[in-house]
Amino acid sequence: MEKNKTKIEILDWDLVATWSFDLKVETCTICRNHIMDLCIECQNDEKNGRCNVAWGKCGHAFHKHCIDRWLNTKNVCPLDTQVWQEEESALNDKGEIQ
Repeated sequence: MEKNKTKIEILDWDLVATWSFDLKVETCTICRNHIMDLCIECQNDEKNGRCNVAWGKCGHAFHKHCIDRWLNTKNVCPLDTQVWQEEESALNDKGEIQ
């Protein structure tokens, strides 16, 4: 009997990974949709398959369209009323890492 003879052979190996943002609140509190889902504006735009997320320096995140609309009337974070300062994104408009 040969000790080094392989008994099984791996023919294919498919890895699957999932990810999510590290958030305290996983819902855009402006539109009430999950932050990983499309905002209301993006749901109405059939061509747009993704929705950007805007992070504040306060640590809160909102859909980009939602917070932009909010900032037209108020310049504070909807959750903690600190002056809104957006973190610089590591992603470009296409969602690719810069």
